[in-house]
Amino acid sequence: MLTVWSLYLIRDKDNRLYAGITTDVARRLVQHQAGTGARNLRGRAPLALHWHAEIGNRSQALKAEYRLKQWPKSRKELLPLHPEWITSLFRDE
Repeated sequence: MLTVWSLYLIRDKDNRLYAGITTDVARRLVQHQAGTGARNLRGRAPLALHWHAEIGNRSQALKAEYRLKQWPKSRKELLPLHPEWITSLFRDE
């Protein structure tokens, strides 16, 4: 059975956006909120899921996460309004 990975953005109390990948977005958000997720988000509650999308396999998700982290925050903010932008995370380079 093929595992589907997702890319997500979480907003913290200071309005910063954190990007990550997982196979279960809901579970991962709970982990982040409990302080058992990424160190970068510990003590930064309340946290809110800003955006997420299924990406494919782990390799594709890692590449898309890297590319998303290169985007300016202003573009990440608009991603929920422009789901078509996700295709730019898969450009061949």
